[in-house]
Amino acid sequence: MNTLPFASRGLGAHAVTISRVAENQWHAVENDLVVGRGHASRRLDGRTFVSVDTWREEIFDQLAAAMLVDQSVPLYTVVDETDRELKASWERAGFTTSRREYEFVVPTEQATVLIPSDVVIATAEEGPLRLLDKAIRAEVEAAVGWQTMPAEVLAWQGGTRPMDPSTYTVAIRDGRYAGMVRVATRTRRPRIGLVAVLAADQRHGVGCALLAQVLQTLHNKGFEAVTAEVDESNKPALALFESLGARRTGTTLELVSKEV
Repeated sequence: MNTLPFASRGLGAHAVTISRVAENQWHAVENDLVVGRGHASRRLDGRTFVSVDTWREEIFDQLAAAMLVDQSVPLYTVVDETDRELKASWERAGFTTSRREYEFVVPTEQATVLIPSDVVIATAEEGPLRLLDKAIRAEVEAAVGWQTMPAEVLAWQGGTRPMDPSTYTVAIRDGRYAGMVRVATRTRRPRIGLVAVLAADQRHGVGCALLAQVLQTLHNKGFEAVTAEVDESNKPALALFESLGARRTGTTLELVSKEV
């Protein structure tokens, strides 16, 4: 356990001690009371995300400084763009905005979307789904880079990552998998986790038909809306969701610290 003393601001203030109480947890203790907590979480994509819980600005700064010393950079954190106080706190610690993600609510009731004659919407089978997954990842990495993807969308792991085909719907074009949508339903409101179409099959109505079919299926199951997040730089995806009546509900910032 690492323990660091810090002097609190103000006359008569008690000294604050920052302690690493576990591999991924830090406490700020003042006068035998915990006045702040820090937490680090290593996600499945290999990145470490940090958070601080305290209502005092100086305690936040002390915890953030201790965590940066104890952890290897880069470190990441996520904040709501409207939470300017929290954003400013992380910026004082040396974090800068690396990406911005828009949050949407999408109605499941849609006008009829014409499915192209050469496209079939189907449930996924694991073998061809893995091939499609690998091909799309290679295209993303070669274009905008995998760092633009949400943290939960894992980097390629040589085909060893478990995949649940039941959470995917695919578009088959000319007899091969051309696009896919992944939906998480174990939440209060279903969530679109991924929409992707191979570059060669884009601009042929594949993505729109695929997503519209998924929304219709969810509507038939009694869901009125789904949620989704889209990187602000992904103009085609933004246009697709907006064409389906998506309503923007918020913006999340991903901040990164690359230097201690």
